[in-house]
Amino acid sequence: MAVQEARGGAETRAHGGAHAGGCACGDCPHGAREGHRRAVAEFLLLRDGFAAGQGVPAAVAHSAQASRQWVSEELTQSAELVAERGRAEGEAWLARLWRYTAVAVWALVLVLLLVQSLTAIGAGWTSARTAGLLAALLVAAALTAASWFHRARGGSMAPVIGEDHRLSTSRTVAAAWVLFVAYAVLVLAGRLAVASDHAERDALVSGLELARGAGVVTVLAVVCGIAVLVRRVVGLRVLGQRLQKVRADRPRAADLLTDDAGRGSFADIQYVVISAVALLFSAVRLARRPDQLPDLPWGLAVVVLVSAATYLAGKYAEGGRPVILSVVRAREAGDLDGPIRTGDDIEIRGAGFVPPGAQGADRLSRMVVRIGAVNVHVPLVPVTGGFSNPTDAVLTVPVPADVEPGRVEVQVVTAAGVETNRYAIDVTD
Repeated sequence: MAVQEARGGAETRAHGGAHAGGCACGDCPHGAREGHRRAVAEFLLLRDGFAAGQGVPAAVAHSAQASRQWVSEELTQSAELVAERGRAEGEAWLARLWRYTAVAVWALVLVLLLVQSLTAIGAGWTSARTAGLLAALLVAAALTAASWFHRARGGSMAPVIGEDHRLSTSRTVAAAWVLFVAYAVLVLAGRLAVASDHAERDALVSGLELARGAGVVTVLAVVCGIAVLVRRVVGLRVLGQRLQKVRADRPRAADLLTDDAGRGSFADIQYVVISAVALLFSAVRLARRPDQLPDLPWGLAVVVLVSAATYLAGKYAEGGRPVILSVVRAREAGDLDGPIRTGDDIEIRGAGFVPPGAQGADRLSRMVVRIGAVNVHVPLVPVTGGFSNPTDAVLTVPVPADVEPGRVEVQVVTAAGVETNRYAIDVTD
């Protein structure tokens, strides 16, 4: 499949199509998504071919280091094209997202109308149902307007997209509670506007008292505070090089439940699940008692607060600075033992060399090892399905001839720009 797609991409370029790769036309078969897909297919074909020993020119095939360097350069150039196509696809997808969010919002309004119509059978239509529907229309109109004004940044999803171009769990949870509380207040305001009896108006006003909605107000304050605090914590940890962050091509729904590497995160999952359950309970309470703020029980409110504290603790605990533990001379089968000399390969062992979300070849190719005053780019060594170098725990790089013999320091700079500790080695002639 990848071979066919790569050949198809080559034929498209050969014909000089005006829409090759970067076009973002929604109805164009050569749009951003197609361009990215073909670039990925070509890269996979190239990588697996090099892993099988194919495509290496005879001029460099005689030298292991020369062929490795040539292969790494070719893969780096192809990976940069994939990254460029990925960014173009992400921007095009983000520009279309506002339409999807607007459609989803109005679909929820239709669902609410359908539910109210079905539940009104036998019970009759009430002013509370009218107020709920009007409140939903107002919220949907506001979100649609926000989507239009922020259509280039994801529409109404723009406030919950983080600086790393991923969906922020803390902001999404806080936004959900803000929208729900705003909807509940609008329902009460709508009922208050049509109420004709003084006693009914007084009852509706008393429904906004803190004693009625203390649980919901407390949860709202905490989740909003968590959203602000997490942004500050993450920013300070990144600036202090205690957390590695790389930018994603585009936000995905899975970001709410996973870490930057795409692995499921317990802290995020439990925060989303418990908040969703509490929101569902509050929505049911609002439907049953539309004359006051939802009276979220303190037991459930405390559960949400514990969940928020767990999420915040997880943000404090995640990540860490990469570290070099040891540097040794790389020895192949048949080589003699000896000291590190210029021209030899060294194996750097440690942890945290590959930041979460930086497993792509374009990110891996940005890794640099400082050996003394010389910056050495880490070569990409392909194997079927991935790369054997670099990895999160081991890097292999050559010692250039420009390195002066003697005691020099080795330091790794990751794709996120974070520097490791310095490790001293002795280089001989």
